[in-house]
Amino acid sequence: MLVLLPPSEGKAPSGRGAPLKPESLSLPGLADARAAVLDELVELCVADEDKACAVLGLSEGLRGEVGKNAELRTAGARPAGEIYTGVLYDALGLASLDAAAKRRAARSLLVFSGLWGAVRVTDRIPSYRCSMGVKLPALGALGAHWRGPMAAVLPEAAGDGLVLDLRSSAYTSAWKPKGEVAGRTATVRVLHSQVVDGVERRSVVSHFNKATKGRLVRGLLTAGISPAGPAELVSALRDLGYVVEAEAPSRAGRAWALDVVVREIH
Repeated sequence: MLVLLPPSEGKAPSGRGAPLKPESLSLPGLADARAAVLDELVELCVADEDKACAVLGLSEGLRGEVGKNAELRTAGARPAGEIYTGVLYDALGLASLDAAAKRRAARSLLVFSGLWGAVRVTDRIPSYRCSMGVKLPALGALGAHWRGPMAAVLPEAAGDGLVLDLRSSAYTSAWKPKGEVAGRTATVRVLHSQVVDGVERRSVVSHFNKATKGRLVRGLLTAGISPAGPAELVSALRDLGYVVEAEAPSRAGRAWALDVVVREIH
């Protein structure tokens, strides 16, 4: 099973240990594309703080993020699973998993990133600010920049098992499973169900959506469940107590669409 996750906008501070070693990151086929983004991002943030803020879409209160990017080559690095914070990662709770579940997380979780393309949660990276929606002056839109390298690398990373795609829309632009891989890919939408005046109404609540996805992945890792494909995933999630509505693709080369319906927000 390969689980595709979005990063978090907010990130923990960089570590105090050794700085980034790009050659140590997983998916070495992305190395050249990573180097291109890193080089331009650091150069931009060192040369022109105002321009960097505009390019990265940073408010005045986040101006300090430019300085963080300027020091990416020398800042201490930490495992990506510690760098990414926020609602999904709080609910996932990597640090509190038992040893076996942590090993499963290291094998199966892949976090997409505007700067790194995609990293494993064990890859050591510094804290940074660069979303997939950024358009760098020379490289252009990062979603497009990553599309070719990802297409070459991700099918092999996906192996022959389930691909559970929990990314937000900005990050799906970098890689969309195709062909046989798409047929064993499942996307998940979390819906909040409420009964209003006797009529059920469903809506997507961003915070709740992220938290539920984090708990869902934690449940699979803790239980040691690794579904072989989307149909097995539906059964596994139902066994974990989730209400799941599944839509199989109408034709080959399309992903399964799963709705997880929850009635209580917490």
